[in-house]
Amino acid sequence: MSKRKLALNGGVPLITESFPRYNPIGREELDAAHAVIESGRLSDFLGSWGPGFFGGEQVKAFEEAWASHFGVEHAVSMNSNTSGLVAALGAVGLSPGDEVIVSPWTMSATATAILVWNAIPVFADIEEETFNLGPASIERNVTEQTRAILVTDIFGHPAEYDEIGRIAEKHGLAVIEDAAQAPGASYKGRPAGTLADIGVFSLNFHKHIHTGEGGVCVTNDLKLAERLQLIRNHGEAVVEAKGELDISNIIGFNFRLTEVQAAIGIEQLKKLDRIVAAKSLAATRLSDRLNHLGGLRTPIVKEDCIHSFYGYPFLVDDQVIGVPRDRIVEALRAEGLLAAGGYCNLHLLPMYQQRIAYGTGGFPWTSECYQGNVSYDKGICPVAERLHERDYMTVGWALYKNTDEQVDLTADVFEKIWDHLDELRAPN
Repeated sequence: MSKRKLALNGGVPLITESFPRYNPIGREELDAAHAVIESGRLSDFLGSWGPGFFGGEQVKAFEEAWASHFGVEHAVSMNSNTSGLVAALGAVGLSPGDEVIVSPWTMSATATAILVWNAIPVFADIEEETFNLGPASIERNVTEQTRAILVTDIFGHPAEYDEIGRIAEKHGLAVIEDAAQAPGASYKGRPAGTLADIGVFSLNFHKHIHTGEGGVCVTNDLKLAERLQLIRNHGEAVVEAKGELDISNIIGFNFRLTEVQAAIGIEQLKKLDRIVAAKSLAATRLSDRLNHLGGLRTPIVKEDCIHSFYGYPFLVDDQVIGVPRDRIVEALRAEGLLAAGGYCNLHLLPMYQQRIAYGTGGFPWTSECYQGNVSYDKGICPVAERLHERDYMTVGWALYKNTDEQVDLTADVFEKIWDHLDELRAPN
């Protein structure tokens, strides 16, 4: 049995042991968490006006460190990126019936955060180069009901914020940046996450740095920062004592980060630049190994951008190689590589197709507050739909350490498969 024979056809897989999992947690985080646990003060948040309203010592120190690292005036920690998105949308003044333009290629929570405020997600199409929201599609989807644009820096590459900013200014729209996958990335010298009215980061377990679960919102606007803090921590109970007159969207959430998570986050943040640099080197190494393979497109990094490579996206051109994307994925998996075809198209999920969110009557789409006519029909995002169905695939990049050995083995698998494309073209 030839070692070079495709495993899919009975050969020996090139990868016989699972790659070690990515884990940025070290001794520093263990010591920091241990110190907090020994103190007995696992959270110092209070849902009443006073010093405890803003959290404990570790939370405050973490927020100060985050704001300093990213060069922003305000950082407000959250218990997840999802909570951060909900808080951000409330902070910018979203009202029932408003429309928010969002990508179909993002985690489902990015869009459902809009529904929390009884507003309406409007899905615009993506660019093929970076898989981010396309400015031209954003412009086509602006209506009289549009209130905000929610932009995801998918896989770690920033979107086109200059163009998006011009659209937002033209129409008087807020911009929120979902930078869950992009800490350490940058756009024209500015850090991802700082490119909008509010940026939101994720600290859940498979991100570059993490605290298990967690998130951070950043802004340079004091008013927005205060509203984020109110939404985070039972703001309705403190607005009178605070003297807050604008109480819209200040309802009773608990989005608070614990002292243990904050202490871990302080140590994790110190590693971010080093981790992103290592991810970038690994991605460059893999691209250098694979760029000669016809019909396979490795990630594009636009000029004046830094990609944080949370993910490593491929495009497969079946017209060039004569093999469907899903057959390539099947062959990759047989060789021991964690691979997947397609990403998502949120507008085609049952929630949007059936327009069922709150109750069974189609609310908020059927609300008298909504005066628009949004479409979730198949075909509204042709680039996103084609890439999901036919062209896009990835490997388990975020879950791997991406050592030189792992990268080289990954490249070996692709080269082996490309050497045997004739076998994959043959009828089963």
